[in-house]
Amino acid sequence: MLYRKFPKAPMDLSILGFGCMRLPVFENRQIDEPKAMAMIRYAIDHGVNYIDTAYPYHDGQSEPVVGRALGDGYREKVQLATKLPSWLITKREDMDKYLDEQLERLATDHIDFYLIHGLNQATWETTARLGVLEFLDDAVADGRIRYPAFSFHDSLPLFKKIIDAYDWTFAQIQYNFMDEKYQAGTKGLKYAAKRGIGIVVMEPLRGGLLAKDAPGIPEILKGAPVQRTPAEWGLRWVWNHPEVTVVLSGMSAMEQVVQNIRYTEQGQPGSLSKKELAIIGRVRDEFNSRIKIPCTGCRYCMPCKNGVDIPGCFEYYNQAHIYDAKDQVSGIYSWALSGMFGGVPGFASCCLSCGECEEKCPQGLLIQKHLKDIAEYFGK
Repeated sequence: MLYRKFPKAPMDLSILGFGCMRLPVFENRQIDEPKAMAMIRYAIDHGVNYIDTAYPYHDGQSEPVVGRALGDGYREKVQLATKLPSWLITKREDMDKYLDEQLERLATDHIDFYLIHGLNQATWETTARLGVLEFLDDAVADGRIRYPAFSFHDSLPLFKKIIDAYDWTFAQIQYNFMDEKYQAGTKGLKYAAKRGIGIVVMEPLRGGLLAKDAPGIPEILKGAPVQRTPAEWGLRWVWNHPEVTVVLSGMSAMEQVVQNIRYTEQGQPGSLSKKELAIIGRVRDEFNSRIKIPCTGCRYCMPCKNGVDIPGCFEYYNQAHIYDAKDQVSGIYSWALSGMFGGVPGFASCCLSCGECEEKCPQGLLIQKHLKDIAEYFGK
């Protein structure tokens, strides 16, 4: 196992972090706790020392399971991260309520890294107005948390604003070789690094989409100077960036844990050759050639008065075709656009064909037609 440091934290952290959002489950969606505990402890026994969970993961089951997995002395071997559910905060007292509940669920007296979860424009404005930064200061002072951080799902300008607003230890962003310009992206990665703020990467394999043997990709990878699985190529690309400290993997089977730990052995920054990076570039180009709707994500069409997340609908529709993964992306679409994080449903089927979006689109996209196609494709 290789280790790196955050600029503002003294400990060595494993470059692979265990993300506890996709633990093995039974058909009734309950976590298969014996398997999950075995996986977490195997990872720790083999050098993983960053464990990441959150209040809503597995409908609230993740934190208690993680707490039990870290019994028998395992808690002392790891740095534990969890997250404040920002979309549930309506008053300052809520912040303390959720943190205290999480400490109990995790069976610990402190959280090493406490993140404000899933910040976007709405949740940042609300939590900032209600005093979340003062809350973090107070929680550090009384010992309930050690290092404050945030996870992010919005645009680069907002990311920079949040970075500049507080003395964060790190930011958690979605980043992979297909998302260099998505949300915070490479520019956000470098912006944070210049200010001494560490980076933890989520979705390095886009929820497993980049680990698939999608049509045409194996043929490209056969021409590489070194033979690796798609998953290893994806992880190595992220680890190649010196600004990244930890890469999270939401592992759901023991074989994934074993494989990912093996992949860490060569995960040094700057270790990929020009030829290897060129191969990844060819894979990227092949994926991009499958885009169905050429939306640039400028968001001039937003907000939609009916609540439709137009760029989000286009993104998931494109992903399903890019990665030949309709069933998998359908589940993500249903979850991500459901409004469960404090908003309203943003599904394509919510479109009432008012046409205002098309008047604003600089690309001249036939948005209403695309939304009808997406609603039919994913279902209502």
